[in-house]
Order: sequence, then structure tokens, then C-alpha cells
Amino acid sequence: MTDTGPITMRSWLFAPGDSEKKMTKAVGGAADVVILDLEDAVTIDNKPAARAAVAQFLRGNQEHRNRLFVRVNPLDGPYTLEDLAAVMPARPGGIMLPKVSGREDMEVLDRYLEALEVANGIEQGSTPVIVLVTETARSMFHCGDFAGAPRLVAMTWGAEDLADSIGAQSNTDADGRFGFTYELARSLCLLGAASAGVPAIETIQADFRDLETLKTRAEQVRRAGYRGMLAIHPAQVEVINAAFTPNAEEIEKAREIVALFAANPGAGTIGYEGGMLDRPHLSRAQQLLAQVEG
Repeated sequence: MTDTGPITMRSWLFAPGDSEKKMTKAVGGAADVVILDLEDAVTIDNKPAARAAVAQFLRGNQEHRNRLFVRVNPLDGPYTLEDLAAVMPARPGGIMLPKVSGREDMEVLDRYLEALEVANGIEQGSTPVIVLVTETARSMFHCGDFAGAPRLVAMTWGAEDLADSIGAQSNTDADGRFGFTYELARSLCLLGAASAGVPAIETIQADFRDLETLKTRAEQVRRAGYRGMLAIHPAQVEVINAAFTPNAEEIEKAREIVALFAANPGAGTIGYEGGMLDRPHLSRAQQLLAQVEG
């Protein structure tokens, strides 16, 4: 649980932590969550300055606190503790942990955060975490280990670092679609998130100018079970928000299904629009309504 209230999770927009201009533009837009990035977007030489800039930005934007996550560097490198020590006194809304190998990384991060929360007068356990899985070959085998993991509020996946991890020349086929291994990574993230009871968040689309492909892809992964998507450019945010927002027709149909089962509590199946509904249809309708009605 957090002390920041519910987090809407359709769009997660990265902003480089060493650019006040880009962080300001990101928080002023429509992204549900802004991820102030201390990892890939910042060179090693710029990391100290970026930590200070992110901490200052957090302090100056506390009214947006629940929207402001910080992507720290991975635990297998030397920078994570420095990142956390710099930003936690400024009370970020959450942390993104990249290159997570398995649940043990979450448990290590939990201990770090707990100590820093106590040191800075922050309620213990109140800083939520989204994990970035599938970025290493090892992590692919541990996507299902996160049920009950401390602080976990969402899971997302990565294709670029995975390609590097396994020595691939590309993560796409000749037609530009993700290859089998990366589609598998997407599926494992989705299944892992469902097992953990948290939303699955789709990875980035690198070509931020191609909004039609983004729209198609976002709608496809939402139908598959994803609940949001990472963005690398403000132009992608509105498309993502629209794709992951149930429309009026979907909402009305879900309400009809819920009402039908409520009126027939003993029924296992119910006729509807020339077909049959069973309990999984009811569950999906309830889940959709939960997205819009809380």
C-alpha cells in the first residue's frame, strides 16, 4: 500500500533525469506516470548531476508526487544506492527497478527503501515499485516469482537489453515485428503480472513518430491483457491513453453482462446476443468495469 492514493497506469512516460526542460514538459502533459530516468537516458559522467536534478525536481513538484517515479540503475551495478540516497529524501512517488533478475532483487530493494524511508520520515513500505523484467536471459525464467513481492504495483518488460543479453543482432523479424523470443518475453511478463495480481505494462515503441503503428500495437496488447504502456516521447501519450481506456460500448456491454449474472445468481451459463456467456465472461466484464469505476 502507498500513501499517495491510487495510481492510474495507462501511460508511463520516460524523461531524462539530466534535463529539467524535458522533465517539466513531461509532468505538464497527460501521462499518467512520469518516469524520471537515471539509467539509460543518462551517461555515467552525468549521473551525479542527474541525481541532484531529479531530487530538486521532485521537491519542486510535490503536487504531482504520485505521478513521479524514478528509474534507478540496476542492482548488478554500482549506482543503485547512490541513486536512492539522492532521491528518497525528496519523496518520489515510486521507483522503477530495471534489469530485475528475480524476486530476490525486489527483496533487496525493499530493504534499501525501508531504511531510507525511516531515515527520511517517510511511512515504511509506502514507496511503490514497478519492475522491469525480461531484460536478461536469467530473468526470463523468473517472471512468475513475484506474487506477494513487497511494494510491487506493476510489471513491465524490455526487448532491447534482452537482445544484448543473448547476443542477438536484432529483436525484430524482417517485417519489423518482435521475434519469437521477445514475444515470449511479452507473454511471460503478462503471465507473471497476472500471477502477482498487478497490471502488466507494455514495453516502448522506439519509433515515436509512427503513431498509427503505436495505436494498433497498444490496442492489440490491451486485448491480450496489458493495462498500460511505456512511452519515450510526449507525442505517444494521448494515443496510449486512448488505447487503454475502455470505450462507452465496451463499458455498456460489461454492465449488461454483470447485470445478467446478478439477475440469475444460480446460472452457470446465460444466453446473450445469440451466444452463451459463462463465468469467465463475467470475470472479464467485472475487471473492465474495475478499470473505469475503481
